Amino acid sequence: MKLSEKRIWGREHRMTAIATSPKASTVKRMFTGSGLLVTLAVALTLFLIPQILTNSFPQLFLQRLFDSFTNGAAYAVTAISLVLIFKATTLINFAQANIGMFGAYFVFQFVTHNNWPVVAGIIVAMVLMALGSAGIERVLVRPFDPSDHLPVVLITFGLASILEAVAGGVWGLEFHAFQSPFPAKPEDFISIAGARLRYDTIGTLVVMFVMTGFLFALLNKTKVGLSFRAVSSNVESARLVGVRTGRTLQFGWALAGALGALGAALVANKTQLEPAFMAKLVIFAFAAAVLGGLDSIGGSVIAAFIVAAIQSLVTGFAQNYAALGWLKSNFALVLAFVVILVVLLVKPNGFYGTKRIERV
Repeated sequence: MKLSEKRIWGREHRMTAIATSPKASTVKRMFTGSGLLVTLAVALTLFLIPQILTNSFPQLFLQRLFDSFTNGAAYAVTAISLVLIFKATTLINFAQANIGMFGAYFVFQFVTHNNWPVVAGIIVAMVLMALGSAGIERVLVRPFDPSDHLPVVLITFGLASILEAVAGGVWGLEFHAFQSPFPAKPEDFISIAGARLRYDTIGTLVVMFVMTGFLFALLNKTKVGLSFRAVSSNVESARLVGVRTGRTLQFGWALAGALGALGAALVANKTQLEPAFMAKLVIFAFAAAVLGGLDSIGGSVIAAFIVAAIQSLVTGFAQNYAALGWLKSNFALVLAFVVILVVLLVKPNGFYGTKRIERV
C-alpha cells in the first residue's frame, strides 16, 4: 500500500470510528426522532426550573396550558389546510392565511351588518371560501405545469398581497371586534385546581376535534377521499386508473379554503380583526405542519397543540427574565422559527411525515 493510500485509509478509519463511537451515537439519538422530543422537553424544564420552585407554579402551569388550547385548535385547523394542499401538490399555499382572513371578514360582515347568527355566518363563509379556493385552483393553478412549482408559489405570494389589500380597501385597516360563537362573558368558565377553563375554549376544542374526525372519515371512508389519497400518492398512476385528477385537486383546495375560514373565525375574537391578523398565526401553523409532517394530518394536529403549549408556557414565563430584553414580546415568533429550523435540520419529514424513497 502506497503512503498516500495509507493516509487516506487512516483518515477514513478515524472518521468511521468517531461516527460509530458511543458518544456520537448518543448525540445522534438526542437529535433524531423521539430523542429530539426528549431534548426539547429537558430544555423546557430547565427554562422553567425557577418557576417550578414557586408555590404558585402548578396553578400557573395549568392556566397557561388552558390558555394554549384555543391557539392550538386554530393552529391545527390552519395546519391541516396547509397539509391538504401539500399532500396533493407538494406545494405550500402562501395565500392560505389571507384566504382564512377573508373568510373571517365575511363572518364579520354577515354578523355585524346583516345581523346573522355567528354560527350561520361561519358556515356560509366556509362555503364561500371553499368555492373561492376551488376557483383559484381552476383559474390560477391548474393551467401551469405541475412539475414546475415556482410559478404557482409566486402566484400564491401575489394572491396573499391582493387579498390583504382588498380586505383593507373594503373593510378598512382599523381593528374590529369579532363576536365569539360560544359563551365568552367574564363569568363563563369552569374552575379546575384554581385555573380557569373558559367555555369558548371548550367550544373551540370540540369544533376542532369534530372537524378533524369528519375529515378523517371523508378521506378514508368515501370515494372522493379515496381519489384524493390516490392523487396525493401518485398523480400519474391515479390518472391511469381513471381518477379525475383536476377535479380531485380542486376538491383539496376547496377543503383547505373552508378550513382556513374556520381557523380564522375561531381565533379572530381573541386578536381582533384586521387585514394582517392571520400573519403570525400561519407561521405557528406552518411550524406545526413541519413538526408533525407536511403530509400527515394527524401529526399536524398533535404538533399544533405542542407548539401552542410551548408558546404559552415559554412566552408567559419569559416575562420574568429581564435578560431577554426585547425578546420578551417577540419570543413566540422567534420560537416558531427556531422550531421550523431545528425540525428541518434533524427531521426533514417531521415526526409523523412519510419518508419518500426514490429509486434511480
